[in-house]
Amino acid sequence: MAKKLNIKDKYRLLTRDLDWEFSYVDRKDAFPFEEFEGIKITDWSKWEDPFRLTMDSYWKYQAEKEKKLYAIFDAFSQNNGHLNVSDPRYVNALKLFLTGVSPLEYQAYQGFAHVGRQFGGVGARVACQMQAIDELRHVQTQIHAMSHYNKFFDGFQDYSHMHDRVWYLSVPKSFFNDARAAGPFEFMVAIGFSFEYVLTNLLFVPFMSGAAHNGDMATVTFGFSAQSDEARHMTLGLEVIKFLLEQHEDNVPIVQKWIDKWFWRGTRLLTIVAMMMDYMLPNKVMSWKEAWEVYFEEAGGALFKDLARYGIKMPKYAETIEKEKEHVSHQAWWIFYTHGHAAGFHTWIPSDEELDWLSEKYPDTFDKYYRPRWELAKEMEAKGERFYTKALPQLCTTCQIPMGFTEMDDPTQVCYRDSVYNGDRYHFCSDGCKDIFDDEPEKYVQSWLPVHQIFQGNCGGPGVENVLSDFYRMNLGEDNMDMKGSPDEKRWKQWKGVA
Repeated sequence: MAKKLNIKDKYRLLTRDLDWEFSYVDRKDAFPFEEFEGIKITDWSKWEDPFRLTMDSYWKYQAEKEKKLYAIFDAFSQNNGHLNVSDPRYVNALKLFLTGVSPLEYQAYQGFAHVGRQFGGVGARVACQMQAIDELRHVQTQIHAMSHYNKFFDGFQDYSHMHDRVWYLSVPKSFFNDARAAGPFEFMVAIGFSFEYVLTNLLFVPFMSGAAHNGDMATVTFGFSAQSDEARHMTLGLEVIKFLLEQHEDNVPIVQKWIDKWFWRGTRLLTIVAMMMDYMLPNKVMSWKEAWEVYFEEAGGALFKDLARYGIKMPKYAETIEKEKEHVSHQAWWIFYTHGHAAGFHTWIPSDEELDWLSEKYPDTFDKYYRPRWELAKEMEAKGERFYTKALPQLCTTCQIPMGFTEMDDPTQVCYRDSVYNGDRYHFCSDGCKDIFDDEPEKYVQSWLPVHQIFQGNCGGPGVENVLSDFYRMNLGEDNMDMKGSPDEKRWKQWKGVA
């Protein structure tokens, strides 16, 4: 009898030995994007996937995880798990996650399925296809986890429709549209490395830790279930970088430019996570500043020291982000507070205890720049003059965030940059976003900017109320506006028997 194959031999047969030489078509025609970006691959056989996972093993592991995951979902639902969360305000973080993050998992699935076809190396193709299946599983489990909350709270019902249309969700949507419109190697650096390896801990760890601290065991469970997948994704991202850098020295400046770009775009996207950590969690885990110091400055710093031997440097604007960690969460929550009437979740003024917590976590900046603003907002609300911004904000052409970020050397001044291309002027929130535009202006002049589209009459109307109700499908006064007095808060008090 033939001896049983070990995992390494089985993996070789299911990947490397499945490839073939083309007899009736030129290999360049079969993989037209492989040389599109200037990347040089000399030997695809050097690709190494440390997990060497075969499909039979993959389905076995995933099936075991699914059984445990859905058993917990059922128990959570049968025991009215939504009544165990710390505070109804917490549910708004889930609304932001479902509308802003979960659809990105689906975009990642589509992206990896596409680029997995474009690589000439079989090992890379198999790894990408497995990650594509992972990403599809993630979006499904996230939707199932939050479907329980949809029965009891407003704002979950049209997450996919909102993702494609709502102004602030254009930020994460444009991030993945940008990556998927790039070539296959840039996509892998953008998503596989810059996001999955460098920045993913700043997304998943705060969200899942926040869920645990606030009694949301359904979200904690899908987070844990996804973590073993994320370990593979991070390994794939690191392998991609090392493979490209080892293949040819001409790849180094191209990869460095992509790292600079996607580090900046990724940190701009994570602004919503910073805001969630500092303002949206009733029971805090850690501040955004602390998370950045642990997961990027320490862990990321060690990573880039390791990559230095290939000629890779720290991302271009790492020093700027080190300064911005003191400010971005406060500036972002202020934008949403003042535009709360146009958001698909509720906003509120931090309590006195929360203001003290922020003062403790940001001793050099919060009391100086941000506490006076919240004290004034509190006074206005007490007089029945709760402040809402009536005008539509100017947006950054690259990241599509409203122009609310400040100069780091003077946080009292809003940061504005601009470029002229073909006679038109484009505006940016930072030097990083301006640099990205200036490198590929033909791409970013096509940005679908929500405010511009509203003014052009492409989002329903007339009137902002019609845009919100007809185009965004928000239940005005229920999905949005202040948390105080909202249907979510009223139902919560009824369930809890609070007067």
